[in-house]
This record gives sequence, C-alpha cells and structure tokens, in this order.
Amino acid sequence: MQGVIKSYDPGTGDGAILCDSNFEEYELAANALEGSVFRMLRQGQRVTFTIDDEGFATTLRLGSEVDMGTPGFISASLSAQPIQD
Repeated sequence: MQGVIKSYDPGTGDGAILCDSNFEEYELAANALEGSVFRMLRQGQRVTFTIDDEGFATTLRLGSEVDMGTPGFISASLSAQPIQD
C-alpha cells in the first residue's frame, strides 16, 4: 500500500498514515520503523507500507514517484534512453 504521513510524534513513535487507495487512516505499529531507513517521519512524506494482523501500518519503505505509479512520472531508465529515429 502507499500513502502519506498524516502525523508523527518522534518522542512516542505514535503516528498515522493516510492511504492513497482507500483514504483510510492507519495508525503506526510500535515497530513500524524497525529495519527501515527511516529514523523520523514528517507530515506529508510519501511512503509504502503493509498492514499487520491488528490493522496497524508497518514495514515502512521509501518509494519513488515512479515506484508508486504517480501519473506524469516516467522511469529514470526509460527517460535516459536515446530516442531512436
């Protein structure tokens, strides 16, 4: 799943993600940042995530606009290829 950080408190680790596909809000699991490149999150930051068995967002990962399928963004590998005549 993909979405944006709605809120995050670095002191407590509490936060929420707003999912792009269904506009549902998911609270962060206690271990949501474990094993990820994130040490802190900011409001509006785009992430990919999974939902655990209790319905919490976990396994946060970075995702580029291309990986997330954002309209208007093309793959860097495609844009770097020369145009054939």
